[in-house]
Amino acid sequence: MNTITIERAKHDQTDEIAILVGDLLQEIMDRIGINIFHFDLEETQERLADFIESEKNFVFIAIDGVSNQIIGFVSSYEGYALYAEGAFGTMAELYVKPSYRSQGIGKMLIQALKEFGDQRGWKRLEVTTPPLPQFDATLSFYEREGFEISGGRKLKKVL
Repeated sequence: MNTITIERAKHDQTDEIAILVGDLLQEIMDRIGINIFHFDLEETQERLADFIESEKNFVFIAIDGVSNQIIGFVSSYEGYALYAEGAFGTMAELYVKPSYRSQGIGKMLIQALKEFGDQRGWKRLEVTTPPLPQFDATLSFYEREGFEISGGRKLKKVL
């Protein structure tokens, strides 16, 4: 019996979600062997609370009905581009605790985000994978969920 529910995150859940953000970033850094993220729990909690309140981010959480704990989340933001033919969503983070993986929870989170995007008139949903080849399995997961490779590498310039 599946006791996992998906719901939109609320302001009072940011402390628990921020811990998962830290877990996600640490997992990426451990796999690639490079310390590429700065993570401060308190700053992340404050930033996440602001993002949720101001709707800069739309966050959905997976809750284990047995333990009543948040076991995964997806965060996204809305963008607008000519190439995307208008409004679209970008998945900023998707994370499921390792002990809950391969149970369809990531798929459930993406489905909730797709339905939300449909309601907002998004034309597409985009995501950038963590570094490859260390995250080839993540790329395969997204492809199974209907995502297609649409471009080159993600680049950044710190301002």
